[in-house]
Amino acid sequence: MKLRADQTGDRGLPMPLWLQGALESAQAAVISALAVIAPIVAVWSTAGFKDTGFDFLARLAGQAWLLIHGVPLLLDTVGAGAAGQPESGTLSLIPLGLTLIPFLLAWRAGRRLARASYTDQLWQALLGSWLMYGAFGFATGFLCRTPEVGVSLWFASIVPLIPVALGMVIGARREAGSWSRLIGVDAVAWLSRTSQHSRWAGSYLGSAVTAGFVAVMASLAMAAALLAADLLIHWNLIIAVYEALHAGPVGGAALTLAQLGYLPNLAVFALAWTSGSGFALGVGSTAGPLATAVGPLPTVPVFAALPSGALDYGFVALVVPAVAGVLAGWWFLRAGENHFDEWLSIKVKSRWFTATVSTLVLGALIGTVAGLLTAGLAWLARGSAGVGRLTDIGPDPLLTALFVGVETGIGVVIGYAAGPWLERRQRLHEADLEPAANSD
Repeated sequence: MKLRADQTGDRGLPMPLWLQGALESAQAAVISALAVIAPIVAVWSTAGFKDTGFDFLARLAGQAWLLIHGVPLLLDTVGAGAAGQPESGTLSLIPLGLTLIPFLLAWRAGRRLARASYTDQLWQALLGSWLMYGAFGFATGFLCRTPEVGVSLWFASIVPLIPVALGMVIGARREAGSWSRLIGVDAVAWLSRTSQHSRWAGSYLGSAVTAGFVAVMASLAMAAALLAADLLIHWNLIIAVYEALHAGPVGGAALTLAQLGYLPNLAVFALAWTSGSGFALGVGSTAGPLATAVGPLPTVPVFAALPSGALDYGFVALVVPAVAGVLAGWWFLRAGENHFDEWLSIKVKSRWFTATVSTLVLGALIGTVAGLLTAGLAWLARGSAGVGRLTDIGPDPLLTALFVGVETGIGVVIGYAAGPWLERRQRLHEADLEPAANSD
């Protein structure tokens, strides 16, 4: 049985699965390349580049395509010193917003391949698509290398597969409806063969991981809201930088598109800022809720919104991860999967002791999960802009994980302890609304 053939009637193209996977992958690679080429061609057509050769344009587009896939570019430029010594560095600051383009295209391809595959044959389509995308990355890296911009062919072949493979697997899972239909393993039957204690432990840990994810997403959403408010407040300064650049309509649009590509990175920067760990905008600089001390920055409009100097009420931002922890603790209470508390209550009869210990353990566990997830986000969002001071941009993953983990854990303890009161308030509110609804 195909994953969705009986429901949709879509049996895919009449070709081998590996070939269909290769064609889907080639289509995603070409579309993502066109999305990158379009703004570059627009700037080139208005004489926005010093070099107007077609080979320069093609190499620049290929290098940009590799960068949005996470491939670091090795820069080798002539230094500004008197000796003119060459300087080398790495451009590894990935525009995560633009990385969504190949990810979403791969998500669509994964759904199409799942509809065309039997459960035990999907690997053929995925293998063909990944080999094709890896070959496309290898060819791009090989053709776009220059003496000034180097590309590791290994990285060019493998790194682009990360967002693409992730998108395809998630898309195929979305189409299949469950992991068991996707990979042909009945998870329910496997779990039924485990002991009750193992199932309880798995439910407890699974709910804790989900609660940690809830905390990180809530923190990121609130940090993004603060970022939007900061951009709105400093909108006049941002416009002033645009006007000072004299980039023209096309150049301004391309610059705006590039900044939008880095918007998810800035949201993660804002999350690190609200946690108190801060982030770097160059070697030796720091930007945090208590104070900001950075050196000269490139003329990028969004940098005009950076808070500067001592902030009298900046410490208020530290409540963001704690509030997210409160939400996560309340969510865990509603999930009803605190089997550790149940087990501890059986072993120890002092309820005040078991409730305290289980809640503290829960806070530490969810805080650890939130810290690890935040460390991953910080690692993805940070990077180097090439040479000079800007080789260190973004939050420190370990420091950010520590701050977010501790603050989230404190919030989880508060949220779980206050959960019964919050539940009672919600039930009273629903009871007050019910007579009014009946009267209508």
